[in-house]
Amino acid sequence: MKKVRATTGILAIAMITFTATSCKDNKKEHDNTDGHHSQQMEESGHMEGENEGHSGMDHGDMDSMDKEKAMVSSPIIGHYIKLKNALVADSKEGAAEEGENLLSALNDFDQGKFTGEQQKELRDIIEDASEHAEHIAKSPLGHQREHFDVLSKDVIDLIAITGTDKTLYQDFCPMYNNNKGAQWLSENKEIKNPYYGSKMLSCGSLEKQIN
Repeated sequence: MKKVRATTGILAIAMITFTATSCKDNKKEHDNTDGHHSQQMEESGHMEGENEGHSGMDHGDMDSMDKEKAMVSSPIIGHYIKLKNALVADSKEGAAEEGENLLSALNDFDQGKFTGEQQKELRDIIEDASEHAEHIAKSPLGHQREHFDVLSKDVIDLIAITGTDKTLYQDFCPMYNNNKGAQWLSENKEIKNPYYGSKMLSCGSLEKQIN
């Protein structure tokens, strides 16, 4: 199964250093219970910094067709955000419920408004995202967060094609996955980390705003 890779915006060195230092200070007080399975999820093929064509999306004023395309992805984004918030709250049950809801939204996604090449790429993204949403619906909290890491890359890739009718913020946690880092999307600027929840709630930094 072809994997579509997400793009990470280039962070300023000073911001990375500051964020990593802050998160490391918090990590001294909290064990990373999610680290045991990081190798398995690393093999999913979505690596940081690759496929730069999907980053830096700036929609500006969307025409009517762009707006229609963006609305197609709206249910997926909505359930993704609710899933993220459940992980922030350390809620296994809430994350499982939104994993199921997200899976349904992915299954209902209408690719008809996109070009043939875009449809091919979207099929790969949706197939992979559906697999991770399904795992989130059935897994314990630590595994949910592992699958959310790759799911976030899929959703970022999807939005790069469809656009979004919402303002979103792409955030980055430098500590997750044995310091390899992980992205996520948020509906607001305030950092609330879904990978560590209450353990390191403010660990992370804003990479970019997506309009």
